Amino acid sequence: MTPSIPLTRDLVLIGGGHTHALVLRKWGMDPLPGVRLTLINPGPTAPYSGMLPGFVAGHYARDDLDIDLVQLARFAGARLIAGAATALDVQGKTITVNGRPPVAFDVASVDVGITSAMPALEGFAQHGIPAKPLGPFVTKWEAFRAKATEPKIAVIGGGVAGAELAMAMAHALRDRAPEITLLDRGPALEQVNAAARQRLLRAMSEQGVRLIENVEVRAVAEDHVLLSDGRRIASGFTTGAAGARPQGWLAQSGLDTEDGFLTVGPCLQTSDPSVFAVGDCAHLSHAPRPKAGVFAVREAPYLYDNLRAALSAGRMRQYRPQKDYLKLISLGGREALAERFGTARRGRLLWRWKDHIDRAFMAKFDALPAMQASLPKVVAEGVRQITGDAPLCAGCGAKVGRGALQDVLAGITPHGRDDILSTPGDDAAVLRTGGATQVFTTDHLSAVTEDPVLMARIATLHALGDIWAMGAAPQAAVLSLTVPRMAPELQRRTVGEITVTVSEVLQDAGAALVGGHTTMGDGLTIGLSLTGLLDGPAITLAGARPGGVIVLSKPIGSGTILAAEMRGQAHGQDVLSCYDWMMRSNAPAARMLAQARAMTDVTGFGLAGHLAGICEASGVGAVVDLDAVPLMRGALDLAEAGVRSSIYADNRADWRVTAPATARAALMFDPQTSGGLLAVLPRAEAERLAEIGAAALTPIGEITEGPGVTFR
Repeated sequence: MTPSIPLTRDLVLIGGGHTHALVLRKWGMDPLPGVRLTLINPGPTAPYSGMLPGFVAGHYARDDLDIDLVQLARFAGARLIAGAATALDVQGKTITVNGRPPVAFDVASVDVGITSAMPALEGFAQHGIPAKPLGPFVTKWEAFRAKATEPKIAVIGGGVAGAELAMAMAHALRDRAPEITLLDRGPALEQVNAAARQRLLRAMSEQGVRLIENVEVRAVAEDHVLLSDGRRIASGFTTGAAGARPQGWLAQSGLDTEDGFLTVGPCLQTSDPSVFAVGDCAHLSHAPRPKAGVFAVREAPYLYDNLRAALSAGRMRQYRPQKDYLKLISLGGREALAERFGTARRGRLLWRWKDHIDRAFMAKFDALPAMQASLPKVVAEGVRQITGDAPLCAGCGAKVGRGALQDVLAGITPHGRDDILSTPGDDAAVLRTGGATQVFTTDHLSAVTEDPVLMARIATLHALGDIWAMGAAPQAAVLSLTVPRMAPELQRRTVGEITVTVSEVLQDAGAALVGGHTTMGDGLTIGLSLTGLLDGPAITLAGARPGGVIVLSKPIGSGTILAAEMRGQAHGQDVLSCYDWMMRSNAPAARMLAQARAMTDVTGFGLAGHLAGICEASGVGAVVDLDAVPLMRGALDLAEAGVRSSIYADNRADWRVTAPATARAALMFDPQTSGGLLAVLPRAEAERLAEIGAAALTPIGEITEGPGVTFR
């Protein structure tokens, strides 16, 4: 058996810019053993700037524009922290991301791009839309384009970027008589040669773009732009594309900067050799260049090699950018202008060339190798039937199936103790301790994400579900933690992140973390043993009665989404939405369900299995409206594509459940991690909750006389 390689260094990439995206792709193909890789980015995707004008013009869909960082991080073996970095502490070697403990690093790289916000321009913060960062701009443009009937637009900044946007907007809205104005404080298009400038001015005129030069913008209002000469330019969508401004927190890092941009040398290192910077947020002190994506792309192989060198005492490479580069400028329609070495050409063939280049770049991230199970050529009988063609799922998707558990529980010898009030099968044991009635449970999860903080939140809320399902108030918990093999410093960082997070979640639930145990293993596993206190009788599985209303507090689909994420098939936004649901506490729902007759939390057996458990314990049946069951974003599409979790087949074989052979029905057997509460309410109580607007509870069916569960 080959021993696992211990983790000894933390490499953190701040920002999902073009350079970092290419480094992640290359890292996935050839990682450096012993390095834990982290990517910090505000969202699940990174828009590709080269295709922005084409997207604005309507030539590309939103998905064409976005690099899916969730899929890319999975391919690279990196943990993705979905949040914006707000500070970098060089001395303490930590990065601040709101809502979580500081992220420690041994080596870090910054690729956070620029902003075209105009904080000094009156009204811009309230009514203007910076063209960069691209993500927020793209979202707002989509919304404006969908609703605009008589569009009036002002673009502040008469450089190439502003001209491209103005022409793209004119083309996109050409059938709505748009009024588009390009504004600049000086002569427009000074960055290109005279021949290119004349062709661009002609193209703007053909698109109906009005150019106003040599005038200052004094203020931005909701419906107009006020110029320094007193003119008011009507505008319901005012965007800023003038210049490049660094992210404000970079100047507070203590690193050397040039006009707020991080100063780097030939090896792309800042004034602190453990911190690198690339892309538009960096200033190349040895060879200053304009802010352009071509340099970010060409920095990638140098950054990849130099990061590896910094982490393994290797030799650095020096990056020397070219002095000039080919500019391919979109002209709104499927036409482009090429400018280099003082010449300029315009035509449709050039747009096709640019389109080919851009699509080839994006194809690098669309064609990531699929995750495949790796087996030796010869294995024992039954191995391939168990493993299938996909990796073992994590979370509740990795739990032992119901059949095996039922066989084991049936063989337990009755205890005969009068202070244990429950029987095997309930969500938690009910104990009489002195004058109090206490519930006790334990649960653990293998990691569904590489991020220990995110996993700690999910695992803690998952374990608390058993306490809430019994109608109890959480009291205390002991943590059981298995971390991957790693160096002592990384152990301290990881255990610290997890412990702090678990404690915070427990405190929010009214409980306390009172101790724990740790060990090292092949992967991260987080478990908790919890107690809770009951004020009255426990809510068990056995109280459902015919006519009762079945309600659910969270949508289902996490098992399918997580299975797809492991295989690189899930959209990043769907994955983050799934994480968000798993991190939502069931405490508010538990308070609303105090009058429930029977209750459980939906976990490994899926909605169908857990509802069947209630019906079996209560001696009743159930009918569920398939269309009423809420589903997580993206789950149905994945189910229709044939994605199933590892224990789906075992769950689907439940003889107590009848369901059609459809993708929606398949999700009823999907194992859930940190799933919702499933409860049976008296009809009057269900109607009362509906009247007070208990939107967190969705009625999905009712209890019947006969045995078994039917989905229809």
